[in-house]
Amino acid sequence: MTTLKQFHWFWAWDDEKEEGWLRDMARKGWHFTSVTFPGYYHFEQGEPKDYVFRLDFLPQRKDISSYLQLFEDTGWDYMGEMNSWQYFRKEAVNGEAPEIFTDGESKSKKYQRILLILVVFMPIFVINLKTLNTVSGRFFEVVTFITFLIYLLCIYSIIRLGARIIKLKKKL
Repeated sequence: MTTLKQFHWFWAWDDEKEEGWLRDMARKGWHFTSVTFPGYYHFEQGEPKDYVFRLDFLPQRKDISSYLQLFEDTGWDYMGEMNSWQYFRKEAVNGEAPEIFTDGESKSKKYQRILLILVVFMPIFVINLKTLNTVSGRFFEVVTFITFLIYLLCIYSIIRLGARIIKLKKKL
């Protein structure tokens, strides 16, 4: 059987693009089998199918069996996990793409869970930046710069996720 390993990155606010990419791959006959951090996707070649993929973000693994059972009961195949992102698959019926979240409020909660994690980490970055600024040396300058870039990325992510949540809530 022919396999393919491909690196593909996505941002939390662009998860729908990721779902579309996986669907396009299945339509081309490349069937998603697993994903490993930091975004290496594994596929097996087969007959083209119209599989719809949906991602959910679940940082806490308590009661995972009930969570997965809920999806299984509604016809979704659990495809695996990468970094708290849960991957589900279901065959499209007459080209229609089923949803795992039927309302904007439920969908926005996924992004709120991600946002909470980012907000919790923000003070850690601020403390690290203040601490690193008191130490001299080329190495610490580089570490400070990298920490600052990560801090900026977190701020940008918070803004993008906040905008995504607002957009979903406006649809209500």
